[in-house]
Amino acid sequence: MLRVIFVAMPIQILKNQVIFTAPENANALIGDFTDGLDKPIKLEAGNSVTLEFPKAAFVEYAFLDETGTPFADPDNDVWAENPWYKYGRAAILAGYEAHPLREPMIEAAKGRTVSLNWAGKVFAGTRRAYIYLPPNFDEARVYPVFYVQDGVAYRRTGKLGSVMENLLHLNRIKPAILVFLEPNDRTLEYHLNPQYLEFLLTEALPEIEAKFPVSRDSATRGLWGASLGGMASVYAAMQRPDVFGLVVAQSGAFQGVPGEEYKRGAGEWLLNQFQNLEQLPIRLSLECGQLEWLLGANRRFAAMLFDKSYKHRYLERPSGHNWVTWRNGLADSLEFMLS
Repeated sequence: MLRVIFVAMPIQILKNQVIFTAPENANALIGDFTDGLDKPIKLEAGNSVTLEFPKAAFVEYAFLDETGTPFADPDNDVWAENPWYKYGRAAILAGYEAHPLREPMIEAAKGRTVSLNWAGKVFAGTRRAYIYLPPNFDEARVYPVFYVQDGVAYRRTGKLGSVMENLLHLNRIKPAILVFLEPNDRTLEYHLNPQYLEFLLTEALPEIEAKFPVSRDSATRGLWGASLGGMASVYAAMQRPDVFGLVVAQSGAFQGVPGEEYKRGAGEWLLNQFQNLEQLPIRLSLECGQLEWLLGANRRFAAMLFDKSYKHRYLERPSGHNWVTWRNGLADSLEFMLS
């Protein structure tokens, strides 16, 4: 009797190409290069597919079983650094380098973080914020401030405060206060919702400004966010450039129409609004991964900023819609905003 023995094969990396061989029970391959679960590549156990990526790319991937459930490559123990999905594995192409300042430096002086809660008015439920105070914090000094969307993720996973400490240690930026704001329902709040701007203006800013020496000048008061949080930040600054003059949007989800359900491939309403407005007094830092579905929308938004002579920077990284991309971009955005 003939017995078939399945032999697993690890991924193979050849310059800018990766050969993926599906393990046992696999039915498809997914990653940022397939828009996650939206466009899986059919790939059954034992079969291979060769894909080409940008030079020095960090590629996150996983397999699907026949039920459509993602699972990790059993022959690859290199985690993709994705805090949301533990099944992600990484194919790291030659030349990839994590930003040298993304990890805490032992010798850098440390700031401290205090927490703040209050009863929500615009949105029901308790609102939470974590306020990062830089090293050598001086209550008599007024500091630039960033209100950061998805604050817990930026604080814990992104380690934005630690990156600031590294840059301060190297004398490359001025100190600032970071207000890490946590949403209760991020899709509801961040998707082009004027109520979120109302929340910022009538709750977050008064709560913070009553207790901490943060700037009330739009030139040194900013917003920061990734994905939907990036879109919400740009939207709020567009509506009130007299309040928010600085914006960092990482992989901004510049697809969507107010009042409609958020979905990939939706109209680029925010881009159209900017195109029809006179130049606003805001300074923007935009970044995007080259392996994500939002790349085209971010390129178009950045091109519009260039055409309208906005003070801005735009950079692409050879990775996807994840914290590898965003963590590697924190130091550069801080330098652009606080040098």
